[in-house]
Parts: sequence; C-alpha cells; structure tokens
Amino acid sequence: MTLQTPQPPPSALRAVLAALNSEAALRQPGAAAALRSTAGQLQPAHPLAVHQLPPGTATARALATAPRTGWRFLVKHGTAVVAAAEVAKSTEGHTFAHFAAGPYLDSTVRALAEAWQLVQPLKTVYRARLLSIPGHYSTALWLHAVEADPAADLLLPLAPAPLGITAHHAYPADELLARLARRSARAVAVPLPGTAVA
Repeated sequence: MTLQTPQPPPSALRAVLAALNSEAALRQPGAAAALRSTAGQLQPAHPLAVHQLPPGTATARALATAPRTGWRFLVKHGTAVVAAAEVAKSTEGHTFAHFAAGPYLDSTVRALAEAWQLVQPLKTVYRARLLSIPGHYSTALWLHAVEADPAADLLLPLAPAPLGITAHHAYPADELLARLARRSARAVAVPLPGTAVA
C-alpha cells in the first residue's frame, strides 16, 4: 500500500527554521560545526514525530500509548543530509531542542527508503514515526499500522542497534519489544561486579 509521512505542526517547523537562522543555536556543539561550514541555504526535510518508549513496554498494543515528545527533521544542504534538528513539545507548541550528527543521519535516510519498499506489496497503510528507546540507547523507525491491529506495527532499528538486534531488519513490534524487555530483565538480574548478593 503506502507509507504516510504526516506534516508536522506549524509550531514545530517554525522552531526548526528559527534555529537554522539563529547564530546562538548554530553555535551549539555536535552538528553545529557542520551546519556553520555549509555555504548556501539549509532546509529541514523528512519530518518524523518522535515517540518515547515507556519502561517495561513489551507488546505492540502497549506501544500504542508511547507519548509523542516532539519532532525530528533531517537538515539538508542541497541533496546532502548534514544534521538532524529536534524540537520538543512545550506549552507554546514546540521549542527547538538540539542539533545532532552521527550515524543515525544516514541510517534514518536508509530506513525510510527501505520502509517505502517494504510497504509497497502490503495491504496495510503505515505511518512513519521515530521511536526513541532510551533504556537501550537506541532509536527505531516505527511503521505504525493505520486503522489496523497494533500487532501489524513494524520496527526497523537504526544503526547502531543494541547487541543482538539487527539494524535495518523489519521486526514485528511485538517481537522486538519482547526481545528488548528480556534484555532489560537480564540486565537487572545480573549483579554488578563487587556487589554483594543476598
């Protein structure tokens, strides 16, 4: 079928455009150097709603309640992606949070291309989102099944993925969340070196 990429709220786009035209924002560490060194206009592209995985979420049905924390845009200079810009929900709508660089940029572009190919032969309409998984220091492209059972949701972990998880592999959401939940449970069960065991 198709992959939907919803338009961000106007306040989210305004926050990113203001940051790209702000000397103070461009002086931030991380992606700022890459942004300052580009000649010509920078354009926000590929907006994706960012949701955060609540601790203990182990099923696709529970994933449906993951709160949206903001939006992430890829920042393009011509056809090249040079940074990401994230905005957070606020009482005013959205405020600029930070710029970012690193492997997630190319991985996001690749995952979006893979997602378009993946959904073509399927009968379900999907909506692209980003899922932040702070407990595992990772992010996944979340293909949310529109008007379908949550069990149809798919997750494509971005690179670098957690140990034992294959980046850019399309996992049924139930499968990947169950794996991550087991990893968390094992991490809690293993005592730290030098910790007394009762």
